[in-house]
Amino acid sequence: MLLGVIADDFTGASDIANTLARGGLATIQFLGVPSSAVPADCEAGVVALKSRSIAAGEAVGLSLAALDWLKGQGCRQFVFKYCSTFDSTPEGNIGPVGEALARELDVKGVLACPAFPTAGRTVYQGHLFVGDRLLNESGLEHHPLNPMTDADLRRWLARQTKDPVGLVPWPVVRRGGAAIAEALEAAGSRGERLVIVDAVSDEDLLAIGDASAEAQLLTGGSGIALGLPRNFIRRQLAGKGRGAFQPVAGAGAILAGSCSKATLGQVEFHRREHPVLEVAVEAVMGGSVSAATLAAFVLGHKDASPLVYSSAPPERVRAVQDRFGRDAVAHRLDALFADAARAAVQGGVSRLVVAGGETAGAVVTALGIDALAIGPEIDPGVPALARIGGSPLALALKSGNFGAPDFFAKALRVLGDPGCRTLGR
Repeated sequence: MLLGVIADDFTGASDIANTLARGGLATIQFLGVPSSAVPADCEAGVVALKSRSIAAGEAVGLSLAALDWLKGQGCRQFVFKYCSTFDSTPEGNIGPVGEALARELDVKGVLACPAFPTAGRTVYQGHLFVGDRLLNESGLEHHPLNPMTDADLRRWLARQTKDPVGLVPWPVVRRGGAAIAEALEAAGSRGERLVIVDAVSDEDLLAIGDASAEAQLLTGGSGIALGLPRNFIRRQLAGKGRGAFQPVAGAGAILAGSCSKATLGQVEFHRREHPVLEVAVEAVMGGSVSAATLAAFVLGHKDASPLVYSSAPPERVRAVQDRFGRDAVAHRLDALFADAARAAVQGGVSRLVVAGGETAGAVVTALGIDALAIGPEIDPGVPALARIGGSPLALALKSGNFGAPDFFAKALRVLGDPGCRTLGR
């Protein structure tokens, strides 16, 4: 294996796996730290952890274990992947994990860039934008688990780390890879462990890739992987391409646990022509709704692309969290969707779309999936996936804010239609 990725959630892992596969690397997504060696034909391995919203110390431990396994597979370069909206809190995990990985590898001047311009996430003068709005004015300040109340990434990381945080501003980035590499080296010489790097376009991300040809560690969103495959291909170290994804026929269903604006819009779009079941969190916490209820609905409509969702507007989510406790609500919903997914798959569902990083992590863990083949891109940042080993099962794991309004039905088509295999960008 040439390139190893440590992702802090399952949907984000799919996102960067998609980027690497489209770039020409034979890529496999692993669910948790594997217990055995990587397949010989794997050029990039993405280890998906469920570490975004857990205690920082636990996240560091899991990430270092993933790094140790990837080092054992012979990786030459490592990436710590987090969300393009930098989902974290002042006590969060991005800074501690990035710093711990850098210390373990004994490197400074480590790039940190969550930019994903295709999805409207850009970084300028160290500030993260979503579209034309600062991150803390984009709706992400209402995130139920990781509210982002400051768009200044240097200031945010400084709250989470011990070492100084640097910046490579856009005027340097626009000068190209050599200038970026020089600036990162200078930042490292000043003792700056993590360094925010501006990026407002895919061209900037490709320049970042050029600058990172010899870097041991990078951190950021999936965008930073845009230029990495060609570094290996130019040196004739890689180029086998996408893995053996195969579409899966059969019943399909959607489970949505995200409360993002994009997911709420997708729910409204899907319900126009398909059966939907809204899960009231109050009923879940009161015990009147069970996984059996959800599974019965899915299996009763499995030929009509049914959707089960707990998605709700921010004010409603806050009211429920205030009443029952944020962690208690999250734990109960994750368990509910996980058990419902397991029952649905046992009942014959073979194509499954899951919206929301925490929900996706719970679902794939409950299904006992070890590894996934990467298929065509459904929408930017979201590939089709297929289980490696076991009975045929195709999945789409969608971060909350990703995807077009018609994403759910489109995803089910791509998961099951061989004619959709050429959809990637």
